Amino acid sequence: MALPDFLVAGVPKAGTTALHAALSRHPGLYMSPIKEPKFFLTGGPPPSKGGPGDVLTYREHIWQRDRYEALFDAAPPGVPRGESTPLYLYDRAALRRIRDLVPAAKLVVILRDPVERAHSNWTHLWSAGLEPEADFVRACAEEERRIAAGWASFWHYTGLGKYGAQLDYAFSLFPREQVLVLRYRRLVDEPAVTLDQICAFLGAETGVVTEIPRENVTAHPEHTLSHRAAALGMRVGAAAGRLFPGDAAAAATHRLERFLQRGRRERQPLSWEQRQALLPRFEDDIKLLEKVLGEDFGDWLSPRERSGGMVGARPVGQGQAKNGRRR
Repeated sequence: MALPDFLVAGVPKAGTTALHAALSRHPGLYMSPIKEPKFFLTGGPPPSKGGPGDVLTYREHIWQRDRYEALFDAAPPGVPRGESTPLYLYDRAALRRIRDLVPAAKLVVILRDPVERAHSNWTHLWSAGLEPEADFVRACAEEERRIAAGWASFWHYTGLGKYGAQLDYAFSLFPREQVLVLRYRRLVDEPAVTLDQICAFLGAETGVVTEIPRENVTAHPEHTLSHRAAALGMRVGAAAGRLFPGDAAAAATHRLERFLQRGRRERQPLSWEQRQALLPRFEDDIKLLEKVLGEDFGDWLSPRERSGGMVGARPVGQGQAKNGRRR
C-alpha cells in the first residue's frame, strides 16, 4: 500500500499551497503531485450538487482508493509521503476516515487570524466570479442558509475559522504528539525557522528548504457592470457544467475567470468596522482554542491581523505549559 505518512490538514487560505510547494523541494520528503486530492472528504463519489462551481470542483476529487494510492507510488523507499488538503481539519467525517485508514499519520495545521482567513476566502470566490454577494459581511450572514442548501465547505467562511472546536475534536482522535500547530504569520515572517520546525516534526533533515514560494495574490475586481455580467456568466457556466462531460465546462469557465482577474487590483484590506462585525462570531471559539492549546490568541481580537509567533516550539502536547501566555 502507498498511503500518506502525513497530511497538511488545515486550514484554507493559510499558505498551504505555498507550504506544499516548499516541502516538495525537500529530497527527504515526497509530496503528492496533485496538491489537494481531497480523498478523505468523502467515503465514495462526491456530491452531485452544491453552490456555484461546486460540482466542477467535485470532479477534481480523487475519491477512488487505487487512484489515491497511485499518487504515492513514485515515492522513494523510506521517504515520508504527504499531501495537502486543508479542508480535512474542518470535516469531522474526514478526520475519522483518516484515523481509520492511517491512524499513525502526522497532521500539520496552519492557523490564520479567522477574520482575515474568511476575508481571503470570500475574495477568492468573488474574484473567480462565483460569489454572488459583493459585500463580505453580508456574504458571511448568508452562511447558514448556504450550508442548509448543501453548498460545499469552502463557502463556510466563518465556520472554517473556528479552530478551537476543530482541534478539540481532532485531539479526541489523534494523540497530540501527532499534530503540529503553527501560525500563518510565522510561516510568512520566519520561513526558514518554520520549515525546519515542520521538517523536524516529519522526520526529515532540517536546513534543506529555507524559503516559501510567493503565493499568487488574489485580485479584487471592482463591482462594475462588466464584472457583474462576467460573474453571472461564470455562475451560469459553472451550473451548466454538470451537464457536460470531462473538462469542457472547466475550460470554458477558466477563460471567464482569466477575464475577471485581468488587470484587477490586489485584495483590499479589511476595515476595522468589518472586523468588528465578524469578531463576535469567533470570540467564544478563540477562548476554546486558548484552552485547547494553552496559548494566547488575544491578538486576533485586535484591529489588524498581526499574529506573530507560532503555537508552541514543539508539537502541541509535548511539554508546553498550559498557562503559558504569549503574544
